[in-house]
Amino acid sequence: MTRLQLSLFSPTKPLWWLGIVLSLAVALGLHTVATRSVESEARARFHNQARNTQFNINASIKAYTDVLRAAASYFQAGGEVTRETFHRYVQGLDLEHNYPAIDNINFAEYYTDAQRPAAEARQRQLTDNLYPSYRLHPEGKRPEYAVLTLIEPLEGFGDRYGLDIAARPGVAGALFAARDQGALSSSGQPIPLRSAPSHVGMAMRIPIYRNSMPITTIEERRLACIGSVGLGFSVPRLVDAALGEMPVRTVRVSLRDSSSIGKPPAQLFDSQPNMPRADSDHFVTELPVQFHGRTWHAQFSVPKRALYSSFDQFLPALAGSMGFGASVLIYALFITLASSRRRAVKLARAMTRELRDSQARLQLSHHRLRRLAAHADHIKEEERKRIAREIHDDLGQNLLALRIEADILATRTEKTHPRLHARARATLHQIDNTIRSVRQIINDLRPNVLDLGLSAAVEWQIAQFRLRSGIKCEFIEDAVADHGVDDHCATAFFRVLQESLSNIHQHASATMVRVELQQMHGMLRMTISDNGIGINTASRHKAGSFGLVGIEERISLLGGNCSINSLPHGGTTVSIAVPVGYRVAPADDMRLSA
Repeated sequence: MTRLQLSLFSPTKPLWWLGIVLSLAVALGLHTVATRSVESEARARFHNQARNTQFNINASIKAYTDVLRAAASYFQAGGEVTRETFHRYVQGLDLEHNYPAIDNINFAEYYTDAQRPAAEARQRQLTDNLYPSYRLHPEGKRPEYAVLTLIEPLEGFGDRYGLDIAARPGVAGALFAARDQGALSSSGQPIPLRSAPSHVGMAMRIPIYRNSMPITTIEERRLACIGSVGLGFSVPRLVDAALGEMPVRTVRVSLRDSSSIGKPPAQLFDSQPNMPRADSDHFVTELPVQFHGRTWHAQFSVPKRALYSSFDQFLPALAGSMGFGASVLIYALFITLASSRRRAVKLARAMTRELRDSQARLQLSHHRLRRLAAHADHIKEEERKRIAREIHDDLGQNLLALRIEADILATRTEKTHPRLHARARATLHQIDNTIRSVRQIINDLRPNVLDLGLSAAVEWQIAQFRLRSGIKCEFIEDAVADHGVDDHCATAFFRVLQESLSNIHQHASATMVRVELQQMHGMLRMTISDNGIGINTASRHKAGSFGLVGIEERISLLGGNCSINSLPHGGTTVSIAVPVGYRVAPADDMRLSA
């Protein structure tokens, strides 16, 4: 071997170069892991924000569809709809503030070529001076017409009065198909918008039929149809409104309509049309948006660095530096230990003392963390109680008042307005469903029955379990089971019972459950047993499964003990015991020493 090789691999000299190489490898690995972790978290956050925007777009489309259906109901409620009443109806919607993407709402009258002279004569006889002179356009004879006769707001749309929207073949096909099917329609073809000529607009229409005529068959619907109510809205304004809640302003959103078979996707919207396409330095996700039988594809892209905080950008370098420093220190320690037995023994003693101190601090920290967890659990239960009370006192009362009003409306319209009565009854039914949902939410947050004591709460929960699962459940308690039990302990026992019954319902395949609650020698005990398939050991310690761990932790925080015994196909028994009157120490002094 050469002198250089002997110097590098000498057993009497420390191999510092090897330590540097290992430290660099560790630093590179930690840097890579931190970079991927930051990128993964940012990607997940961006995907969630994109999902929220997708939900907002779908919700806005549904809201505009509801506006259209409400307008159709207004026409079919009975009575004559004049220009003045239609103007007041649309004005009451306050489109500018409530539905900013809507351009206008209109009514198109349907008639055949044979009915055209009479229809034009009716329009020319109107002398309220609200609309300009009537003129059918585009001119020409067609078998059927769909002429705009009511438009709101009229300002900026006066020249649309008398427009035959069925003159365009694609629009006519969608209109008359919707008339024959009695369904809402959209041709999917962009329409011009007066309020924003550069924007892509979309239209939706719903047919209106005479109330006195049957509409069972296609021919009956054609004879009964008097026209359709429609609205046009701006796709850019719709998307901009949905993007308002996106915290990152540099997100680029493009919306394409890919529903036309054999045609390239139509570009409906692009928030940054002059920017180049997204590359590998961008997060990109594409989500579908449903628009009445058509599928739009919303593509979201954002530069990765726009989602990184200052700490995120600094974290990989910090992890690499700390990994390098820690590796060098560990290697130096190894060399030091290997070089001298005396120094190794001395260092070992020092490390032992330091380890004991660290263990003592760790135990103290663990104890304080457990107290803090107990305090946090108490705060969570108090917050659930507060939220449940506010929902009951505020939302519950509002729903009750709303139900009374709806019931009065249903009663008063029972004989005079059958259709309005049916709508009122449907609304009343929906309010009742909402009230039941609110009650269920309140019970899920914190059942009021807990205020009556632990025994009453356990009995109520068991009754709910029987009703929900159909599993036979037996409850045994002694006369003083919940005597002296404070609210904190009662809540913990109730949550343990909730989790255990939920596990039995979902996983145990049991046919019989037995719950025992008793107080003896200052200890409150509860046992939940079933005759199900038992708990597999691997399943019990599966990563991401915290149900049983949560039970054990709740009881431990109360100074009690918990045992879970199970045999394959032999059922499971959960036993918990807590000293009555145990108080969790307050969390005011929970400051961990450095």
